[in-house]
Amino acid sequence: MKLVIHVIVVALALLLAAEVIPGIEISSFYIAVIAAVVIGLLNLLVRPVLFILTLPLTLVTFGLFAFVLNTLMVLFAASFIEGFSTDGFIPAFLCSLFVSVASVISDKINSD
Repeated sequence: MKLVIHVIVVALALLLAAEVIPGIEISSFYIAVIAAVVIGLLNLLVRPVLFILTLPLTLVTFGLFAFVLNTLMVLFAASFIEGFSTDGFIPAFLCSLFVSVASVISDKINSD
């Protein structure tokens, strides 16, 4: 049940990001849920490998490069999900911030 709540919260954050940030397009709630699941799977499977490969750069930037990795996950997801698109790095970066904040909020809600 916690996973379903987390996916819905992230999907709502994606929809909010699409409304607030110019350059983010999501066609429906269904596409937002699919995007949330795909971003979650990318963060689960691909991000750890990229994090280890870029560990020196992450250490030099005091962890700020992790935001770039999150942005790359959003860009990658948008590249193959029809109905979810970004117009470049900056909108994807802002979208990844929305997703990160929503994920933290969802974790706080689910921890109780």
